[in-house]
Amino acid sequence: MNKILVYTAAFALATAALISASYATTKIDNSRVPNVDNNVEFPSSRWRIVKHTVRVRIPLDKNPLDQILIDVPSTVAVSNDIDVLNEKSQKININVSAHGRRIIIDFPEKVISNTKLLIQLNKVKQPVQGSASVYNISAKVVGSDEEIPVGVAQFPTF
Repeated sequence: MNKILVYTAAFALATAALISASYATTKIDNSRVPNVDNNVEFPSSRWRIVKHTVRVRIPLDKNPLDQILIDVPSTVAVSNDIDVLNEKSQKININVSAHGRRIIIDFPEKVISNTKLLIQLNKVKQPVQGSASVYNISAKVVGSDEEIPVGVAQFPTF
């Protein structure tokens, strides 16, 4: 047990001795103007482009699906590059519009019922670190303006 403590203390001291005391220093030379020699951004603000895919089950109903509404979290930026596929992986004709942080997927054919849909949000700009991206999804059926809550999709960052 004592050996572990001694090794841990020695490792901590060696690490502290090797770490630079500052991230930014000024050059001292004959020019009387100070300038920055080095800088480091901490924490890093790296982003990556990802694809978020959501599976939505549409039950058999008297009225077919009219729209799917997706509330986009503030932690991501979603492009208009969105595909909707049926359970046979065939593309479905859609119209996409955005109003603030809400994406509206409109189905012009109005025959979507009793199926599973894959909604592919392509080219989503998501941070590498931070909290998970949580989308709230709702739907509207033909002949009604009422929003029906469908569920929540959560995508972790890594």
